[in-house]
Amino acid sequence: MKDNDIFIAVIGGSDCPPSILKIAEEVGREIARRGAVLVCGGLGGVMEAACRGASAEGGLTVGILPGENRQAANPYVRIPIVTGLGHARNVAVVKSARAVIAIDGSYGTLSEIGHALQSGIPVIGLDTWSLSIEDQADGGIIPAGSPKEAVDLAMALIKDGA
Repeated sequence: MKDNDIFIAVIGGSDCPPSILKIAEEVGREIARRGAVLVCGGLGGVMEAACRGASAEGGLTVGILPGENRQAANPYVRIPIVTGLGHARNVAVVKSARAVIAIDGSYGTLSEIGHALQSGIPVIGLDTWSLSIEDQADGGIIPAGSPKEAVDLAMALIKDGA
């Protein structure tokens, strides 16, 4: 597998505290250091911070935008893809990736997590949602303790064919 075949989605909130933005930026850096492509929703918050980190390391960033205006992308998106789909673009974000790293987030992030898990795409979580059904924990989201661990897990799952 060539490095440019490895797409990792970073999903998360558009409005989050500085501590979360720092985590997202480091995730972006780690993705770029491994030569993987970062794909996200292309806007602000976690998406912008992750793209900023990847860009700082010379990484490739793809933003799948909800609207029809390329200029709406954060300044660190190298390849903006307009969709005109609104929140429905969440499916395209996760389906474009071989693994997903969820950081923080609101209901949009939760919908992306659901689409990824339903599609068999592994989800690694950093300070994000946890799932349960009938009071039983659902292990669908793999917890990570640090940005490096999150990317290590994503890369391992991709290489194992997940």
